[in-house]
Amino acid sequence: MDTLATLRQALLTNREQTLTSIYQRTFPLVRRYVQQHGGSAPDAKDVFQDALVVFYEKAVAESFVLTSSVSTYLLGISRNLWRRELSRRQQLPATSLSEEHTQEVAEEAAPGPDSRESLAVLDYVEQLGERCKSLLLAFYYFQQPLEQIAGSLHYGSIRSATVQKFKCLERLRKSVRAVVQHALVHS
Repeated sequence: MDTLATLRQALLTNREQTLTSIYQRTFPLVRRYVQQHGGSAPDAKDVFQDALVVFYEKAVAESFVLTSSVSTYLLGISRNLWRRELSRRQQLPATSLSEEHTQEVAEEAAPGPDSRESLAVLDYVEQLGERCKSLLLAFYYFQQPLEQIAGSLHYGSIRSATVQKFKCLERLRKSVRAVVQHALVHS
């Protein structure tokens, strides 16, 4: 694809093969950029697909002038789209868990005729510490996306929040297992 005319002709006559070739050459660059800037591989795919659509629409237009390589142009579009997405995500209301939320959880799990177990689990969650409690309640009870949790709890990335969620959950499981084993041994 030496010239823009050749590229335009390839896109018009054999669009799928041409876009596949461009995708294979350029997507790894976009994925690396998005992941280095707080995104995931699926985020990179979404951004790159949007960038390909923008590129295709411009490339088949007669007035389009390409002043760089296709990969450089697509990476530029992808960077702009990713920056816009990060900005949009930061503007989402970051709900932090306050005492009010914790109280709601406790009230909903208040002991009824046979709900001692649910209250006991909340007791174990309380023992994990504020950070773990906030993370687990946000994810499992309030069903907040990890992006939002990572932002509101000041984790460096979504991956960090995911790892911490796993660690907190493992600590909770160990606590519950220990009590169950103790109860079985002493009953």
